[in-house]
Amino acid sequence: MQNPLSLFKKNPSADLEYFRDKVVWITGASSGIGEALAVALAGHGAKLVLSARREAELQRVAERCHQAGAMKANVLVLPLDVTETDSLTERTNTVLDHFERIDLLMNNAGLSQRSRCIDTDLSVYRKLLDVDVLGQIALTKEVLPHMLTRRSGHIVITSSVAGKVGVPNRTGYCAAKHAVMGFFDALRAEVEDDGIKVSTLTPGFIKTAISHNALAADGQAFGESDEHIEGGMDADEAARVILSGLARGAREIPVGKGKEMSALWAKRVSPELVFKLTKKLR
Repeated sequence: MQNPLSLFKKNPSADLEYFRDKVVWITGASSGIGEALAVALAGHGAKLVLSARREAELQRVAERCHQAGAMKANVLVLPLDVTETDSLTERTNTVLDHFERIDLLMNNAGLSQRSRCIDTDLSVYRKLLDVDVLGQIALTKEVLPHMLTRRSGHIVITSSVAGKVGVPNRTGYCAAKHAVMGFFDALRAEVEDDGIKVSTLTPGFIKTAISHNALAADGQAFGESDEHIEGGMDADEAARVILSGLARGAREIPVGKGKEMSALWAKRVSPELVFKLTKKLR
């Protein structure tokens, strides 16, 4: 069986004019991959809605978007906690009132985890599922009717290699990322013939603050990075890979440069090998 990553590498280029004048709503836009996507999209002429919990950080990202070429009227800062599902209808209406449509919804909000199952409080698992799964589903359900009415739209979810492979100290994170992989694959099967694209992102190790912000066993921030994250793909490079894939209409987009990316292929052809190797990760 051919390594699927090699198929991706054969088609690295795409017409990024696809994003010009598109209204793109990005959650988790205050840092990491979300921030990098926002700045890159600003440079390609997109109209942006930036959402996350930290308004001050969103304003900082908005300023970077302006510097990248986006007019101020084309960047809407919209603070949002995806777990506060009662607010999502109002926030969606705010976007529609401002831009009149939503072309791309990029579900990028999320938390990771760094703790062994035996030590992890059940509340940590609930929070991971609330943020990484139910929050993404809830916002998608708010935006989807608008896209179906227009018979046009593109929904994106940030899953992970951890949505394909289970690794130590991330039982809750892996559960959440497997869940969104399955949900959005199934959603694609329901809506693709109605003109709606659905793309799943499967990042490996990306150099962001994901480990620092991850939940420890007691629900507090883990507060540390690790060699895998520090040696991972730069977030700006990850954004370029993602946008190229989205512009080409790719249904699943692997994003990374390390050995972990080979797991996407190896899990299919030799799951026993992957099970042995993942035990060594921390």
